[in-house]
Amino acid sequence: MTRDQLKAVLDRVLTWPPERQDDAARVLIDMEEQDRSPYRLSNEQVEEVLRRQRDFKEGRGRYATEEEMAALWKKCGLVEVRR
Repeated sequence: MTRDQLKAVLDRVLTWPPERQDDAARVLIDMEEQDRSPYRLSNEQVEEVLRRQRDFKEGRGRYATEEEMAALWKKCGLVEVRR
């Protein structure tokens, strides 16, 4: 995307309803915060995340059960949070 194309999109955002402008601003702010994060995934970690997302989408993955999460929190020395 060229700078002119980006500017055109940002100019159009100003014509959107206020709640959609808020959504757009939140996304951009989140992106800025991610760029400031010291944490970065290696190429191998990115591939693993993509593989797991594919597996989950294709029915080969599952959510952890509440019991599994409670065991993980206990193992990590954290107190389980109840909603």
